[in-house]
Amino acid sequence: MELHSASEGAVRDLERKGMNVIKEFREFAVRGNVVDMAVGVIIGAAFGRIVGSLVENVLMPPLGYLMGRVDFSAMSFKMPVPTGEPVEIRYGLFINTVINFLIVAFALFILIKVINRMKREEAAAPTLPPAVTKDQQLLTEIRDLLKTR
Repeated sequence: MELHSASEGAVRDLERKGMNVIKEFREFAVRGNVVDMAVGVIIGAAFGRIVGSLVENVLMPPLGYLMGRVDFSAMSFKMPVPTGEPVEIRYGLFINTVINFLIVAFALFILIKVINRMKREEAAAPTLPPAVTKDQQLLTEIRDLLKTR
């Protein structure tokens, strides 16, 4: 009987701990930072697709044209393999990805630079002291009168 009641107590402890973990996770998940981070990740993924399209469809065609009608995405090297099909190394797609990364990195650099400038301007702006209420003014006068006595 004692063993059975001890195991029931252990089960209750586990249930309480499980509920605490769920409660802690819920508090963590609805905390503002986590929600902000999720929004940032989603917007970042969309931004990445936009930049990818910009690189593939807008920047690479004229760049390829200027380089003698080169299509980077079609650039590859086939390595012969003695046992069968050659292995294709598609370095053109890698070039597209590197250009895509550089554009995203530059855009983020500009964005962070603008945000930092706005923070510096905000910090440099003089802050006015809060207006003194009538009660505070009267209390200050009373204090000053008591000091002079």
